[in-house]
Amino acid sequence: MTDPESLRAFFEEIEAPDRSLVVLNRSSPDPVRGLLDSLLEGQPVSIRNAEVPDGDDDVVALIEDGEVLAQSTLDDLLESVLLINSDLYRTGAIDLGEVELPDVLRGLDEMPFRVRGYPESNKEKLLLIVISRVIERIANETGGGTLRASFQRLSRLRDERGTYEVYESVARSGVDVHVYGMDDAEPAEELPATVHTGSSYPYRRSWFVVFTPPGKSDPESGTDDWDGSDIGNGSDGENGDHAALVALEDEPNVWDGFWTFRPELVSRIDRYIADHV
Repeated sequence: MTDPESLRAFFEEIEAPDRSLVVLNRSSPDPVRGLLDSLLEGQPVSIRNAEVPDGDDDVVALIEDGEVLAQSTLDDLLESVLLINSDLYRTGAIDLGEVELPDVLRGLDEMPFRVRGYPESNKEKLLLIVISRVIERIANETGGGTLRASFQRLSRLRDERGTYEVYESVARSGVDVHVYGMDDAEPAEELPATVHTGSSYPYRRSWFVVFTPPGKSDPESGTDDWDGSDIGNGSDGENGDHAALVALEDEPNVWDGFWTFRPELVSRIDRYIADHV
């Protein structure tokens, strides 16, 4: 496979499946459905209602080619994403161990998203924030491997208490943490992480969170122990799995992004960042 020339090149490698969400036997009020619509507004995934005899109320199903791939209740979506404010993550009000991604949202991996940040949208960017925290939780619970994350401005690690605490916890768990960003502030000396600074496009305009488990790949040394045996085995981003989010800000406050749990693709993203960023 040809080596990618940029982070943008990885967008050409995602599978972009044709998937949709169906709200089964909806009994919740319109504002609840409106929250789900606002989260996915403008994205390549449609949402519709359907009635199913003898089925439970307010269940959201992820559909591809007529097959149900995953199901989550509307209550799960409300508690984990729809009623969450991103400030809760920045301040640390939500513990890393409490971060959850409902199965129907997890199943939107490798779909290209284009999201707007606040104030243009209160919800769109939140989904990528939750994905980021899920990847950080996976790394923290694994207690090994490598986590690479970009912040655009390293001052975020100083100014966002919740973000700093997450990366301190992950680093102290045994994960090799690398943080990337423009050098507008020095991360606190006690943060046990490798700091990469620069002013090129990846530092200014990228948002990535990439985790490779221990014993899977070592891009710093140029070796790769991953043998491809876990492709197709239903990897869903649980403890010890590969996981990556990549988003690029080509317009002010507008992000193109995707996430993936595919081991081969995550390893290649990790290797690219290690070699070129």
